[in-house]
Amino acid sequence: MEQNMKSDIKNKHKKLTAEEFDRRAQAGEDLADQFDWDKASKTITIDFPIWMLTALMMEAKRQGIGRTALIKVWLTEKLDSLKKVG
Repeated sequence: MEQNMKSDIKNKHKKLTAEEFDRRAQAGEDLADQFDWDKASKTITIDFPIWMLTALMMEAKRQGIGRTALIKVWLTEKLDSLKKVG
């Protein structure tokens, strides 16, 4: 049901050309509905101690995935477990 609502919302708004987007943005129009917020991401930098980075790399290799993917999996698991508790 929720997926259908998201599809309906996305279908209400056609994709804008870059020129149309710029024109509307400069006119002060709210363009938040033009973004797919479910796919939004932000790159961050994290400093890890060498021992932790080495352990991450070894575990990622053992699982056959990259260390960034491993970190994402572990964070997702932890955040999901916190949702169940709280």
